[in-house]
Amino acid sequence: MLSTLIADFRIIFDRDPAARNWLEVIFCYPGLQALLFHRVAHWLYHVGLPFIPRLISHIARFLTGIEIHPGAQIGGGVFIDHGMGVVIGETTIIGNYCLIYQGVTLGGTGKESGKRHPTLGENVVVGTGAKVLGNLQIGNDVRIGAGSVVLRDVPSDCTVVGVPGRIVYRSGVRVNPLEHGKLPDSEATVIRALVDRIENLEVQLQKLQAQQSGTASIVHAALSEGDSPEEGQCCRLKDKDIQAFLESAKG
Repeated sequence: MLSTLIADFRIIFDRDPAARNWLEVIFCYPGLQALLFHRVAHWLYHVGLPFIPRLISHIARFLTGIEIHPGAQIGGGVFIDHGMGVVIGETTIIGNYCLIYQGVTLGGTGKESGKRHPTLGENVVVGTGAKVLGNLQIGNDVRIGAGSVVLRDVPSDCTVVGVPGRIVYRSGVRVNPLEHGKLPDSEATVIRALVDRIENLEVQLQKLQAQQSGTASIVHAALSEGDSPEEGQCCRLKDKDIQAFLESAKG
């Protein structure tokens, strides 16, 4: 247990640039304090001592705002950053060196017994407010975007975003675990693809109309009076909010 606590302590200096000295980390980091309470409660839980482990967990939640069931298995070097509102269920398994931000829920679904909470591999990053629900297998080096809701298994070396969570493969690309906000906007990408498809269809429609009329100039004049595209753009998006949303998907 001592080696695990040392790993929990040291990882904070690697993951949090605001950590300046050991005294500040011990007394001002609720994530570390919650893990300390949990290590003790988890040991008593497996010894079979009734009531006391849950009481320790309850006290830890009151002091830190982090609720960890004493039955949860948490590896070494885990960092719960800020931590307010984090909930970790009874049968949850968290691998070594995972990074969990505030508002995360590692919960179950329904009232089934047995293994009903997620299993996280090593070096998993769970962004702010993300929910991982059910007996899921989350592979190693997975990043779960802020606010995502994961309802299916995720293989290793992937990024999950959205509600419900969608997998974006980034296998083989090394990323900074602290950059959990730099995630692809899959919804904007899909909308942009649909807009491009509409533009292509409108171009084809114009060609067909020109062929049927036999006079391209008449068709062009008629379209120019209505909603015809300008300078080859077949889908004019005048709404600045829509344009800004689509531009955010670039890169």
